[in-house]
Parts: sequence; C-alpha cells; structure tokens
Amino acid sequence: MAATLITGASSGIGEEFARRLARDKRNLVLVARSQDKLESLAAELAAAHGIQTVPLVFDLTKEDAAQKLFDETARRNLDIDLLINNAGFGSLGAFTKFDAQRDAEMIDLNVKSLVALTHLYIRPMMTRRDGSVINVASTAAFQPVPFMATYAATKAFVLSFSEALAEEMRDYNVKVMALCPGATETDFFNAAQGARPPMRLVETPAQVVATALHALKQGKPSVISGWSNFLVANSSRFFPRTLVTRIAGNVMRSTYAKRED
Repeated sequence: MAATLITGASSGIGEEFARRLARDKRNLVLVARSQDKLESLAAELAAAHGIQTVPLVFDLTKEDAAQKLFDETARRNLDIDLLINNAGFGSLGAFTKFDAQRDAEMIDLNVKSLVALTHLYIRPMMTRRDGSVINVASTAAFQPVPFMATYAATKAFVLSFSEALAEEMRDYNVKVMALCPGATETDFFNAAQGARPPMRLVETPAQVVATALHALKQGKPSVISGWSNFLVANSSRFFPRTLVTRIAGNVMRSTYAKRED
C-alpha cells in the first residue's frame, strides 16, 4: 500500500499535513509519541475520508527508532512515497542555562533522526524513481539566532542538507524540499517556554501546509512560508552577519526577558 509517512503527526504542522492529505485521499502513516492523540486522529481521518491510517508510536530521539520504524512499515508492506520529517522541538533561553542532555536530544530529533529516516526511505524511492521528502526546517535556518542557538543550528543543517540532496535526487525523479515556516500557531512556543511574537507575524498551520504542498508540486528545493518571513529570512544576504546576529540577539533577548518575568 502506498502511503505518506508524517512524523510529529499528533499536533501542529504535522497534524495539519495529515488532515490536508487525508482530504486528498492519501493513505497515512502517522508517527508521534502521544498515543492517545495519534490514535484518535488516525481513527477520525480514516472514518471521515475513507482512507487507511496507521498510527505508530515511536520516540525518535532513541538511537534505533528510525530503523525500527522503517522495519515496521516494511513488515506492513507500506510503500512510503511521501516522507514528511516534521518531528522536532526547540528551546528559548541562554545556552548555558540549558541542560546539555536536552540539547543533545534536540540534535538527535531535529538532525540525526531526520537524516536516518531520509536514508532509509529515499533508497526505495530511488529504485522506483518516484517519491518525495519534505523536511521541516525554519526561517531560523537562515541566520544565527542567539538564545535559540542550538535550535537554529539544527534547522540550518536541515536546510543545507535538503537543498543538497534535492540536487542529488534530480536524476532519480525524487523530490526533496526544505519547508521553512516562521512563527506558526502551534504548541512550539509553549514547549520552548517562550513568549509568542506579535500575532501579525504568526501563520496558521493550514497556511504553512498549503505553501509546502504547492512548492513541492513545483519541484522547489526549499520554500519559506509567508511573504514577511521571506523578507526577514533573506535580509541576512544584504547585511553583515555580525549585524544580523546582533539585531536577532536584541530581539530574542527581549523575548527571553519576558519569559523570565
């Protein structure tokens, strides 16, 4: 059975991908740690749209999780023709105040798991000469972000990795794209323990997913969701990196101060 696999599928952008693709009658493999939310969403979408949904509970920060997930989908004879690496988390605050283990887990999920899953699922796509991968990065990928140092660095990796791999896969008819949303109306800021930016700068998950799927059809190696985000992300091309980092640091320092209050 052909299916789309979505990590971090129980909420936010991952959930919106699932809802949008279910309306398009695509079978879904939904992966997350939250079993109750995952199974509820899978049952809802299957009943509403007449598709097959497979909820799989995995903690992708674990060393062997990617291989176990791949083995499970292979056991179920699931042909993943669209992989959406959405699972990830961030943090807001001074680097030295965070536990090193927490940063290591962020790197494991945002980078190591994403690369491992891409390795495993892109090879069958190459053989079939058909398939797509969406890696969820961030507008934080375009510059250093003080007080979100590790998170921004992981997303810079995702962007560079995805754009390079997109070129490698061009001859195999396999699309790879980095999706770079800005602030989105999800649980990200609660999980990162951060203050939300002004609402005029926040997109909905539906807007982000619509941008992603449209850009994927066009074969773009990366896409920034939202015009204001596009302008901000690309401003770093026209100013010295030290200046851009200083400005970002001032903005984030203010946001961090609000959290501390």
